[in-house]
Amino acid sequence: MDINTNTTIIILSGLVLASYLFDQFSRWSKIPSVLLLMATGVALSQTSAFTGIYLEKIRPYVEFLGTLGLIMIVLEASLDLKLTKERVPLIRNSFLSALLILFISSFLLAGVLYYWMEQPFRICLVYAIPFSIISSAIVIPTVVHLAPDKKEFLVYEASFSDIIGIMLFNFLITDRILKLGSLVTFGGTLILVILISLVASFLLFFTLARIKTHIKFFMIFALLLMLYSVGKIYHLPSLLLILVFGMLINNFSSVPAVVTKHVDLSILPGLLEQMRSITAESAFLIRTFFFILFGYSIDLISLSHPEVVMMGTAIIIVLLAVRFLYLKSFLKGNLFPELFLMPRGLITIILFYSIPEWLLLENFNEGVLFFVIIATALLMMVGLATFKKEKKVEMEII
Repeated sequence: MDINTNTTIIILSGLVLASYLFDQFSRWSKIPSVLLLMATGVALSQTSAFTGIYLEKIRPYVEFLGTLGLIMIVLEASLDLKLTKERVPLIRNSFLSALLILFISSFLLAGVLYYWMEQPFRICLVYAIPFSIISSAIVIPTVVHLAPDKKEFLVYEASFSDIIGIMLFNFLITDRILKLGSLVTFGGTLILVILISLVASFLLFFTLARIKTHIKFFMIFALLLMLYSVGKIYHLPSLLLILVFGMLINNFSSVPAVVTKHVDLSILPGLLEQMRSITAESAFLIRTFFFILFGYSIDLISLSHPEVVMMGTAIIIVLLAVRFLYLKSFLKGNLFPELFLMPRGLITIILFYSIPEWLLLENFNEGVLFFVIIATALLMMVGLATFKKEKKVEMEII
């Protein structure tokens, strides 16, 4: 059976419309739209068995869309992050939450994999890091209806978790032999990237503010993508550039006058609103096809293997226990829904696909990856379903 151009357009358009309906349904039902998108991909995969039409070599498309989606989603989140003195405790606490939970979870999961698979601990740690990263791609569009304090904490935490996790992962896979010099080099590189990100972000913003034509936002996106990819080639934490750029635009009015005097600040509100809209639309579109294709690639049979269920359950228990103990120790008030909002998704998949051959675990079943992503999405659904919006609980972390 052949599919012509018109049929392809109808199918793709229908998937976008379905994704929009999933988002609206998710707000009412508390079922994460990502689950519905993956279910759609699974349904398409099963349909392929009957029609004889198969999509081959899905993985490169998943990686490509995942990278684009990660960039647009972090940019979308950073455009909503306002830096004020009042928010400093919130930013500090969400950073510490992301950092400590990521590190503790990574080492505990590495221990589980080391015991289970009897492979070198470093390789187990490389596999553990993707499982320990909270997916901002799922959290950010899910928490829009929560109270502002909870929403901002979760957005910051997920964004920091992505960035810290990617930097730690790249550090472990870059050098075959880890030593003190590697750590010093990594620290110096991080400082350098932050400085470069600040300079590049200012230049990009001045360019954006001075362009008078209608075609300007996607040109800036293209420059961001280019800079991000160049950084990735040299194993730099280039996601920082995306975060810094978005935060700069949203907080440009707070920049010293010696810098802002070269920009007409009256155009800033309109510029920011347009960029938010275009970024959100782009992120929505990319996220739609990423999770549908990922769902299409899921091997349902692998999910039923006893080893997959046992290992996946062990990973979920560790992640949930670490998050509970940390939030219980430092969070005053209700732990819900923060406790269950720890989905694994886009970045976990991208990092798994980025593991070099010399660090691959022998006999590791990718069904574990599918299991953990689906299980954490279901946990998030439980958390959102049990959270009562009318009970506004102020969040304070000591």
